Amino acid sequence: MDNKSHLNRLSAAGLLISIGIIFGDIGTSPLYVFKAIFHQEVIQESLILGSLSCIFWTLTLQTTVKYVIITLRADNNGEGGILSLYSLVRRKSKWLIIPAILGASTLLADGMITPAITISSAVEGLSMMNANIPTVPIVVLIISLLFIIQRFGTSVVGRVFGPIMLIWFVVIGTLGLLHIDEAPHVLKALNPLYAVQTIVQHPNSLFIIGAIFLCTTGAEALYSDMGHCGKSNIRISWIFVKSMLLLNYLGQGAWLLTHQGARLGELNPFFGIMPEWFVVPGIVIATIAAIVASQAMISGAYTLISEAVRLNIWPKVSIRYPSDHKGQLYVPSINLILYLGCILIIAVFRKSSNMEAAYGLAINLTFITTTVLMCYFMVRKRVPKIWIVLFAIVYFVIELAFLAGNLVKFTHGGWLTLVLASAIFFVMYAWYMARKIKNAYIRFVDIRKYYGILSDLSSDTSIPPFASQLVYLTSANNTHDIEDKIVYSIINKKPKRADVYWFVHVDVMDTPHARDYTVKQLIPGKLIRIDFKLGFREEQKISLLFRKVVEDMVSKGEIDITSRYGTLRKHQIAGDFNFVVLEKVFSKSSNLSWGNKIIMEMYKVLRTFSLSEEKSFGLDSSFVTLERVPLNIPDTKQVTLRRLN
Repeated sequence: MDNKSHLNRLSAAGLLISIGIIFGDIGTSPLYVFKAIFHQEVIQESLILGSLSCIFWTLTLQTTVKYVIITLRADNNGEGGILSLYSLVRRKSKWLIIPAILGASTLLADGMITPAITISSAVEGLSMMNANIPTVPIVVLIISLLFIIQRFGTSVVGRVFGPIMLIWFVVIGTLGLLHIDEAPHVLKALNPLYAVQTIVQHPNSLFIIGAIFLCTTGAEALYSDMGHCGKSNIRISWIFVKSMLLLNYLGQGAWLLTHQGARLGELNPFFGIMPEWFVVPGIVIATIAAIVASQAMISGAYTLISEAVRLNIWPKVSIRYPSDHKGQLYVPSINLILYLGCILIIAVFRKSSNMEAAYGLAINLTFITTTVLMCYFMVRKRVPKIWIVLFAIVYFVIELAFLAGNLVKFTHGGWLTLVLASAIFFVMYAWYMARKIKNAYIRFVDIRKYYGILSDLSSDTSIPPFASQLVYLTSANNTHDIEDKIVYSIINKKPKRADVYWFVHVDVMDTPHARDYTVKQLIPGKLIRIDFKLGFREEQKISLLFRKVVEDMVSKGEIDITSRYGTLRKHQIAGDFNFVVLEKVFSKSSNLSWGNKIIMEMYKVLRTFSLSEEKSFGLDSSFVTLERVPLNIPDTKQVTLRRLN
């Protein structure tokens, strides 16, 4: 954490890391923005200046003001992202889970198309040299290798992200600057009137708006990756990044002004502004930058899913830590899903010009959900209502206008990203709601009523010992509450005698990083409750954490875990530990509503792909007993029987 805090302070290292991992997506947008705008348009001065004006003001209002200046203030102990923001405001209203899930699902869908479109746009530069070069196999090969290396960790590659992207931004800024003098009047585009005229007067203005939106698609990453670099480094480095982006866009605009009346066809203005001798090096640099941008998006998806798992809005999946580099994750299931999504998009669209139609719609919805959550965050921070209303009006108008432009592209490919986002949304929603439905059937009892029987049970030699230390995981928030099913498991379902009974509760905090716990001896030396308070980005290795707590208690003389078997006690050998995990299931005769039955059926399918309870909590299966218990007991009042003599 000390190293992380150091990087979060404004420093040269922090600035370089920000350039490397924060701005990959938005930094590679010049590869395809003008190509998307003029794909089917005749090159005209009015459209060039209008498009440039829209790009400038989009980067200013949407990226700079909304994200860099305002949204970065919503830091959750230094962390950012849609789920971090949700954690800050979720206690305000229960329905906020919907925009949180929608934002997370569309962000993941965007993670599928980003590698496909950025790498395709870069590799397709080869067609300028030879139109017959098959670019699709090259793109598939690069993307396949990118996803294969994820399992080995990317900490070594990550160290060079900063220098690579620094070179990239210097190159694109220089290329743009060298072309501005060809048509200096391109600078008139900074006047917002050109943007207004294009939006109001151009016959295909909605399509143009949808294409312009591509210049800001990486803005969400500025907020999502805040924890890696800190807001100060992001804000300062954005000044440099935005300057280089604008220079490149202005350079492309100047180049287009010298080609008025023509059509682009398959020509990309990004490569058009390159000197002929620089095309090959330019393609190589662009491809490497696209890979870096894709890697940043993939890493962000891993972090997002790890948060979703701990917030109980995604099935419990295997999360690995392939290197000692702090914060580096590898989620095999998400790696496969993202890879298959990328390959599907390439198979359907094949060329980046076709992918541009699908790009933007999903991330547009993420922007809108962030705006919703930010309004609630500002209410929580007691920002004056006039500023909240002004923020809401400005950004809902801007983002709904972009949404209208992106919806025009629905039939041209936007449908695919919406299908992918919808599938992810329903997985998240079904998992979240299934947990709510199950929790509604959980009954809690006051454990104090059972102190006497538990104390006697622990000393009853007529009952064979089940374990020296018997541990149950409980969802009860109150210290003196316990699930009635746990009481049933201990007392009624083959009585379980143990020297000490332990109840372990895990509370996922709204803060990202926390590792706190409390201990309460309910029956001194016989019944102990441990409450872990873990941040939503902390790995829940309950077995390891529990062992650490017990060791601390033993060292302080708070508990004796020496076995009560005579021989073992004589040699001071510790007793065994046994975790009992209760799997709560519905009986077939349950009276759920049809809607809840559908959700529970979806949950049942998802459970087959999810980790078991013991694995998800990091428990050693050799010390775990799994018990299935019914959530609902069928009511016999409606059963009629006739007894025969």
